[in-house]
Amino acid sequence: MKYTYTEKKDTRSGFGAGLAELADKNPNVVALCADLIGSLKMEKFIEKAPERFFQVGIAEANMIGIAAGLSITGKIPFTGTFANFSTSRVYDQIRQSVAYSGKNVKICASHAGLTLGEDGATHQVLEDIGMMKMLPGMTVINPCDYNQTKAATIAIADFEGPVYLRFGRPTVPVFIPEDMPFEIGKGIMLQEGTDVTIVATGHLVWESLVAADELEKEGISCEVINIHTIKPLDEEIILKSVEKTGKIVTAEEHNYLGGLGESVAGMLARKRPTRQEFVAVNDTFGESATPAELMKKYKIDAAAVKEAVKRILEK
Repeated sequence: MKYTYTEKKDTRSGFGAGLAELADKNPNVVALCADLIGSLKMEKFIEKAPERFFQVGIAEANMIGIAAGLSITGKIPFTGTFANFSTSRVYDQIRQSVAYSGKNVKICASHAGLTLGEDGATHQVLEDIGMMKMLPGMTVINPCDYNQTKAATIAIADFEGPVYLRFGRPTVPVFIPEDMPFEIGKGIMLQEGTDVTIVATGHLVWESLVAADELEKEGISCEVINIHTIKPLDEEIILKSVEKTGKIVTAEEHNYLGGLGESVAGMLARKRPTRQEFVAVNDTFGESATPAELMKKYKIDAAAVKEAVKRILEK
């Protein structure tokens, strides 16, 4: 495999590292948290810039309102809480106070998807990408590992406009080079192939690389693309790939309704109708178990990607 790893880290720690770096690099960056400092790994930012940190408490709606107000003064607010509380609980405030007026607020959401694990369905948000991408002007980013999450966190500080940054709790392989530039809205070709295109986001990027490596041993050539920015979608890289392969599998830790796969399907329907298989949660809530157990049961692991590739090749 072209990409290998020597360690595993949680992507939320990548966010914490990026935010800490911004404490030194950008005096306009401020951070707000809804009583989850440790879970969002915000301690280093607080050590470096305590006067630029606001502990809002368990009052997520107020946090979004305060962030919107701070943005008017020229500050660049980063809000931090679980993905479920970052979206579902405060959707009205995001829509009215942030998206509608294009406020420069960075909504940073940890513990996304099924891999939150044992906390169960009430905390495992699988609808957040759909909710956020439907807001006009909202940029939606879902990085794949520690290094990419750190780079994304730093990059969005220089990006003007509202951003939803999604990351997770479990430790996952670190395989993206530390010095790889993060360009908002530009997918990354990780592996070239000829038989099928795999477009993946978040934790499913590594699972897709594992699947592609195993399929190669069976004589199946997979092209693997990392779509870290779901909105705006990098249409060019996807269209160029499917022109070659004629088949596409999308892979994500999200409900198949409203996620990356649906965005890709809509784009292809308009520009180049292509056979597609979805690796995603099938319109259901999760349950309490380990991340690996949940990914296997809900068919969003490397084995599920392999099955989807074989299904589409058989059609």
